[in-house]
Amino acid sequence: MNKFKLDQTDHQILNMLIESTRTPFTDIAKKLMISAGTVHVRVKKMEDAGIITGSTLALDYEKLGYTFIAFVGIFLEKTSQTKFVMNRIHEIPFVTVAHITTGKFNLFCKVRARDTEHAKKIIFQIDDIEGVHRTETMISLEESLNDKKRLMRTIFEEMR
Repeated sequence: MNKFKLDQTDHQILNMLIESTRTPFTDIAKKLMISAGTVHVRVKKMEDAGIITGSTLALDYEKLGYTFIAFVGIFLEKTSQTKFVMNRIHEIPFVTVAHITTGKFNLFCKVRARDTEHAKKIIFQIDDIEGVHRTETMISLEESLNDKKRLMRTIFEEMR
């Protein structure tokens, strides 16, 4: 696979989009003193190359009433059940992240809930999935770091 080469203008466009994916191409163009068409073409090339895979929407879960975060480690009866269990987990909308892992757990999930009672119901749903042997839950007291922007900037710096 060929490595896509980003130039200085691509980096500048990405930095602005990292700050806000909603930044209009015309605003980016004005700041970089290039045409909006150039920004559009460059973003399209980065999308086609798979560097940009979409945009995200950041929500304030506290304002929405979903302040409880738990991490659930899942032990499977058999590793051959991984795909089946992941498909069932995918049906639970409050499981926002799920990883197939090595080490202690077969699967590791992030659950977002309204409160402890709601989290308990979600965890029981996970426990009831056929193939789940048991779970182990950790409660998040505070999300102290959630900053993808620093990682993206570091990756782009290394690409130069």
